[in-house]
Amino acid sequence: MLQIQSFTFGPFSENTYLLFDEHKTCIIIDPGMYNASEQKQISDFISHNALKPKYLINTHCHIDHIFGNPYCIDTYGLELMAHPLEQAVMDMAPTSAVLYGLYLPEIAQITHFLTPESKLKLGEHAIDILLTPGHSPGSISLYIPSASMIIVGDVLFNGSIGRTDLPGGHHQTLLNSIEKQLFELPEETIVYSGHGPSTSIGHEKRTNPFFN
Repeated sequence: MLQIQSFTFGPFSENTYLLFDEHKTCIIIDPGMYNASEQKQISDFISHNALKPKYLINTHCHIDHIFGNPYCIDTYGLELMAHPLEQAVMDMAPTSAVLYGLYLPEIAQITHFLTPESKLKLGEHAIDILLTPGHSPGSISLYIPSASMIIVGDVLFNGSIGRTDLPGGHHQTLLNSIEKQLFELPEETIVYSGHGPSTSIGHEKRTNPFFN
């Protein structure tokens, strides 16, 4: 049985996720830890639950989702995984940090590229990589059919969608990603977003103002 633990970190109140199975193997997704106190929250949870980090994944590489990458790489010896189109977004992160007046001492390079053809598993659970651009050119969503859950980054929110006014964003592309990728999933699929509370595919299909 898969379990998911969320943390809200950083100046943008970004959701960081730990996904782990019954064997204590875990995936760190979008680590947004901005300071030592937030890093300790993650490491304490991993330590107290005897988790064994296996993967480090960015759904996309906007700065609020990548602050904790270097810490996770240094602490757990992980490689950073993301879609190849996100490398350009990662390269812009230092400039973005300056514009927001934020501290970004270093960025981590993507060393393992994820595409819809990638085969990932957490224990017995397959993880499908869905390419869902629009908020960012290489945004991916992590769909776990056996657990009826999907982690979507900033593509879809409870009652809203991701912004498209940042470099590489495109409004119609984002709407297409949601309609053709996410809304094709079973309605009971729980959606874990990069900000705000979780929701479900069915709830968003029925009530999201961008589609109703």
